[in-house]
Amino acid sequence: MTEKNQDAVTEEQGTEVVLQIQRIYVKDVSFEAPNLPHIFQQEWKPKLDFNLSTETTHLAEDLYEVCLNISVETTMEGSEDVAFICEVKQAGIFAISGLEDVQLAHCLTSQCPNMLFPYARELISSLVNRGTFPALNLAPVNFDALFVEYMQRQQAQEESKTEEKEKKEVH
Repeated sequence: MTEKNQDAVTEEQGTEVVLQIQRIYVKDVSFEAPNLPHIFQQEWKPKLDFNLSTETTHLAEDLYEVCLNISVETTMEGSEDVAFICEVKQAGIFAISGLEDVQLAHCLTSQCPNMLFPYARELISSLVNRGTFPALNLAPVNFDALFVEYMQRQQAQEESKTEEKEKKEVH
């Protein structure tokens, strides 16, 4: 395809979509093992509590910081002693253009965290290993499914508000 034809296709389809990683970095990290060394004398039967969230900051035109927050707390079954707590904030700066509203939200809450997750997972694994605990390999996260679930909750809330408003107007 010639350059002239490519330009015509871009114009027909609208604005070109751009998603570029500018930088990936660790924003915050914490590892605590409050019950060492006696935790190693217990049989290793961990109970894992995994929490995940994202934060997005609009830095400038078409420039966003996305921060993936992961917290892993491991307690021992039976004694409920905390083996370790690991918290990681893995962040990145992304240049994003050509997307509007829902598409941009999807990119910021699904695609960008999906790019950050392997870095956070490796960092958590390394920290746990340095604490001399058994290997912790976090399973992949389906950020697309989480986004769809979030959108469905938002839609249900909107519908609920509309129904409540209609009920109030009737009375």
